[in-house]
Amino acid sequence: QEPMDAQAKPSAPRLPRYERHVQPCLAELLGTALFIFTGCLAVLDEPGGTGRLQPALAHGLALTATVAVLGDI
Repeated sequence: QEPMDAQAKPSAPRLPRYERHVQPCLAELLGTALFIFTGCLAVLDEPGGTGRLQPALAHGLALTATVAVLGDI
């Protein structure tokens, strides 16, 4: 019998270029656009004394919604 180390281990299949490079870049672009968009909308019409709370909540809720919707991808 051959030792365990000498046996050929099946290698993981190589992912296509789209899944390795393009898909992560698109996800990063969409995530950044979402945060910039929600941050700009949160401070667009400041109703008074909310200060930094309103943009912080907007970003937190946007992140929560994104993780809840796309978390299992």
